[in-house]
Amino acid sequence: MKGNITRRGKNSWRIKFDLPPDADGKRKTVYETVRCAGIKEARVELAKRIAAVGQGAYVAPHRVTVADHVGNRIDAWQVSEYTAGRYRGMLRLYIAPHVGSTRLQDLTIADVETWHRKLLKSGLSAGTVRNAHAVLTRALRDAVRHGILARSVAGRDGETAPSYAPEEMKIIGSDQLDAVMVKLRDTKIRTEAMLALFCGLRAGEVLALRWDAVDLDAKLLHVRHTVLDIKRQAPTLKEPKTKAGRRSLTLPDVVVEALRHLRRRQLEDRVALGLGRPEPDALVFPSTIGGLRRPGVLSHDWRKAKVADVRFHDLRHTHVSMLIDAGLDLVTIAKRIGHKNAKVTLVTYAHLFRPTDSRAADAINAALGAKPVPKTG
Repeated sequence: MKGNITRRGKNSWRIKFDLPPDADGKRKTVYETVRCAGIKEARVELAKRIAAVGQGAYVAPHRVTVADHVGNRIDAWQVSEYTAGRYRGMLRLYIAPHVGSTRLQDLTIADVETWHRKLLKSGLSAGTVRNAHAVLTRALRDAVRHGILARSVAGRDGETAPSYAPEEMKIIGSDQLDAVMVKLRDTKIRTEAMLALFCGLRAGEVLALRWDAVDLDAKLLHVRHTVLDIKRQAPTLKEPKTKAGRRSLTLPDVVVEALRHLRRRQLEDRVALGLGRPEPDALVFPSTIGGLRRPGVLSHDWRKAKVADVRFHDLRHTHVSMLIDAGLDLVTIAKRIGHKNAKVTLVTYAHLFRPTDSRAADAINAALGAKPVPKTG
């Protein structure tokens, strides 16, 4: 395959070469302008393109910028409105200001490395940088798949995201539980916290709960929705991310008692106001005007209550630690807390499992009925 080179300016050259014939047998000629110091460098660029054509790896020039491409891909991805909003926020705040104006095909591994350094130097956590990097990586992977890029400069082919230590998971110890329950008694988020602590519900699942999803006589609770909270928008309900998120779980007596108490108090308040009985699908934990509350507000109320030095979400972690200590199997735990499979649970909570296999020995002893080992002659 041949090509030729024509000078365009002082450091500008036009290279010309042919692509293989298309399905109709027609051969397409490609013209590209490259910036090189001299004819030797221009010949090298021409040779690179001819070699890429021969290997089936040639990608035609494209003028789309990084910001435009990432934005277009976010619009195309089949993700929830909440997730898309998070991605657009990362594009606006962390990607566009630094590499957004760069032509997609001009982006280099060095550019991605410099981008990481700038974000970290600005005070962002490594976890946030990793999240922004993941959005860019997915968009670049799409560009390769669509023939806009020959290879990605992020992810598997190029620069990887900086490593980081996940935020420490704090657990309320069993020796602290009684004190926590005493402190909870006089707080306005007592029942919400108990659902996280003793049922493993997330904040959004707690606040999405409706009375028709609670069967106090059967001691059952059905998780069907969570609260979708997008900035500058009113909170709405959405179904859980996975099928496993839609689940039914049994309620311990302490939670049943707390919910019965809450139900009685709500009915008494409505009667006093002349409102009558609430609708069967009324929210269990409505806002002061009867609508959905934002999960962030619940976390704020928990911190303000100063019940324990843990986050509201750590109550869910504490629940899992209780189940592990009780000897429940991973599959049962995963189903109760809404993980899609036991592997996710194991990866998330591996550090909570005891480092010994003493339970295995205990199980064998129980199976033998603590009988002594027969003597051999």
